Amino acid sequence: MGILAFLILGLIAGAIAKAILPGRQGGGWLGALAAGVIGAVLGGWIGSALFGTGVNEFWSLSSWLLAIGGAIIVLVIWGFISGRSRTRA
Repeated sequence: MGILAFLILGLIAGAIAKAILPGRQGGGWLGALAAGVIGAVLGGWIGSALFGTGVNEFWSLSSWLLAIGGAIIVLVIWGFISGRSRTRA
């Protein structure tokens, strides 16, 4: 998969992950792109370690599920990190 296809996959996967998670995640489309790309890398690593498949093809269902799952993990971790650093009044 080329870099442009990987970026498009990351953007769409990040947007889907933001829509699935409850609450409000900031960042706009750049945040969705970052969460999706990092999530696709994480999901590909987890998928290859556990299931023997990674994020290889753009039109593969396993690639999309791994990228979306990885983006959800990234957003949950980011929520924990950013939630602890804020002071609540």
